[in-house]
Amino acid sequence: MSDDTYLTALKMLARRELSEAQLRQRLLRRRHDPDAIEAALTRLKSERNLDDERVAGAIARSETNLRKRGRFRVTRQIEAAGIASSIAKRVVDETFAAIDGDALLTQALARRLRGRTRIEDDREFQRLYRYLVAQGFEPDRVMALLRTYNREQ
Repeated sequence: MSDDTYLTALKMLARRELSEAQLRQRLLRRRHDPDAIEAALTRLKSERNLDDERVAGAIARSETNLRKRGRFRVTRQIEAAGIASSIAKRVVDETFAAIDGDALLTQALARRLRGRTRIEDDREFQRLYRYLVAQGFEPDRVMALLRTYNREQ
């Protein structure tokens, strides 16, 4: 039964990167024996097929490069995958050291404005502020950027 659990876990990992917590949860949902799950996870970690730090890096890259999300949101996404806060913080720090956070914020806003160069009114200003803060950007940086777009008329 242990080999069956191991092979099922390996197939899951072949389809997409999963954290240890996500993989454990999926195997439990498929009603595998908890002891077999632990044995399979231990074996996968020793073979380096299961690595939470690698998964955290993949999440951080996709969240910043594709979805244009800020530091706080990226950290939440990594922790939601069941990865330890210490690993999440380290990976997010490394990811944001390699990219320009202000440029990422500007890209996220430009994407939301869809080619427009200014904000129409206070309601739109507030809506954009709430959106960007929810995307994980620092409130003070969001406010400063939005003010520059509000002045351009």
